[in-house]
Amino acid sequence: MTNSIATNYQKIIDRVDYSAKIAGRNPDDVKLIVVTKGQPVEKMIEAYKAGARLFGENYPEETEKKLEELRKLDGIEIHMIGHLQSRKAQIVAGSFDWMHSIDRLSIVEKLDRELQNSGRTMPVLLEMNVSGEESKMGFSAWNQNHWNSLIPIIDQIDSIKTLSIRGLMTMPPLSASAEQTRSYFKVLRELRDYLAGKFKNIKWDELSMGTSGDFEAAIMEGATFIRIGTAIMGPRPKKQMEIK
Repeated sequence: MTNSIATNYQKIIDRVDYSAKIAGRNPDDVKLIVVTKGQPVEKMIEAYKAGARLFGENYPEETEKKLEELRKLDGIEIHMIGHLQSRKAQIVAGSFDWMHSIDRLSIVEKLDRELQNSGRTMPVLLEMNVSGEESKMGFSAWNQNHWNSLIPIIDQIDSIKTLSIRGLMTMPPLSASAEQTRSYFKVLRELRDYLAGKFKNIKWDELSMGTSGDFEAAIMEGATFIRIGTAIMGPRPKKQMEIK
């Protein structure tokens, strides 16, 4: 197990470094999130030993069960990268370090209440639907002519003092090839630049995009967070995959 995860991790790091240099970027500006949803804590510790410090989780109740062991590891960060149900916002507000998937105003309001209760603040990314797929979560952003409709939404989120907007996140269509996904990543980058011109008080420094099959294309378009799961951790155990 150790050799497999460590070897996989190093291979991804090498590909990140190469892709960043080809893009004329500093590899240190690309942060690797190891996606560990459905994975046992023992495998997460193996990834930590290989060098991972940022971990992406989707299921707050599952993550909460792992935290007793994970919090013993120095420098670890837990990032919420999936759709968050309102009833599980308390767990994220109390135990997670980042929220990548702010996809509606109702979850903003719920997180704000929970963060106020816990006395915490949280850096967040706004999830944007840049493909127009109905199955995708996120704010509608596939039509550039309608980007101005995002302004009042972001105004409202920016007024929430417990949340600090740090950038954008997206998921391209699953059916798209690695090269096709680059066009969606380009749209997200252009949207970020548009919003940075409208909200100069916000620090728009993060773009969370790119997974195991397309992270190199994402790096070429400016990704600062990439989310890699099976390419490092291997398949998720079937029993764990059934957790919701």
